Amino acid sequence: MKHTLIKNARMVNEGSIRHADIQITNEYISLIADDISARPTDEVVDAKGAWVLPGMIDDQVHFREPGLTHKGNIASESRAAVAGGITSYMEMPNVNPATTSIEALEKKFAIGQEKSFANYSFYLGATEHNLEEIKKIDPSQVCGLKVFMGASTGNLLVEEPQALEAIFKHCPSLIVTHCESGPVMEQNAQRYKDKGVTPTIFDHPILRDDKACYASSSYAVDLAKRNGTQLHVLHITTAKELSLFEKGPIEGKQITAEACVHHLWFSQEDYQEKGNLIKCNPAIKSADDRAALIEALKTGQIDIIATDHAPHTFAEKQVDYNQAPAGLPLVEHALISLIDHVHAGRMTIEQVVQKVCHNPAIRYQIDKRGYIKEGYFADLVLVDPEGLTAANHSSVRYLCQWTPFDGHTFKSKVLSTWVNGSLVYDGQDTHFTQSAKRLAFLR
Repeated sequence: MKHTLIKNARMVNEGSIRHADIQITNEYISLIADDISARPTDEVVDAKGAWVLPGMIDDQVHFREPGLTHKGNIASESRAAVAGGITSYMEMPNVNPATTSIEALEKKFAIGQEKSFANYSFYLGATEHNLEEIKKIDPSQVCGLKVFMGASTGNLLVEEPQALEAIFKHCPSLIVTHCESGPVMEQNAQRYKDKGVTPTIFDHPILRDDKACYASSSYAVDLAKRNGTQLHVLHITTAKELSLFEKGPIEGKQITAEACVHHLWFSQEDYQEKGNLIKCNPAIKSADDRAALIEALKTGQIDIIATDHAPHTFAEKQVDYNQAPAGLPLVEHALISLIDHVHAGRMTIEQVVQKVCHNPAIRYQIDKRGYIKEGYFADLVLVDPEGLTAANHSSVRYLCQWTPFDGHTFKSKVLSTWVNGSLVYDGQDTHFTQSAKRLAFLR
């Protein structure tokens, strides 16, 4: 039996902050109490009043394996994730080859079992021709189906109405969508061509504007309502789209929405300094849109916060805007970026935990994770809310070795991370261990 005792913590869980000790036995939280006496066999961690949070559950990452491993891989990016307090993730299918069959999906699970530092699941990717593979999804073993509605590479783009109808009708699992309308974006691009103007990074949120986002997200919502589909719309970026989503708690919702940390942090004013480093799809938009997203987190119109972590090499980002790939590496600083919002008074730490821990567990029906409860897996992160973390290109753990937060000092610090009861990160680079498991879902 392995025992760990975390003492003198401020436990942030289920809408409150409580002074508590937490006993871990093997993989699970075995006891939570005001004061737990240490046994001779216990490894004792003195939290010294730091926050203990449930580990963040990131429902949207791109770890680039297989086939794109010059950008990142499951080992490198999950290692950065646990250093950032993320203990579970769900990874996307746009790798090479794309994850569009159950056979390819299981090969990724095998990589995760061998290499991942955080708990893992992987999405099957939809195409216009793989409906029979989609029907084979086991909802208890796979996080969901990813549908790229208007923006993707290779054969993962699904725009044909008949194919979309069939997917939304027959998919046995949760569907998650990337929503940007291809026809609207083409019309926007054509206006530049007609004027003989070559777009730059400053035009990115105009080419991929709120009309493109709304046309696609409203279509997805309509498909879900007509077919009774469980739908989660990823990375909402515009105030216009918020009217599509209900306010209130996530429990019982058929259709949910997500925002990502970079859309809550940056605005289009930051293109002047950051350029292609913050080029992403959907685009970072106006400060007013950003403010609307933050307000929607409070009303419950946005249910979950994730990263959409998507590394590219620094060199790949240095080319002309029109050739530069879209995506940012984010997992290492995601949680502490949200705590900076707490320091600024834009949200509370209890709201952050709801959006990055509890609600992902509820939406995906994840077994025994997302909360600090007796009998649950001990996925925990110890955070000093008054610590400092300097972000810079030279110190990040991503394979791509850069961060869009370069030059910023965050006002908190991740001290330790436990995955399934094992200390996987000790605040340094000296204690990375692998104890990750495949996520299971109560569906």
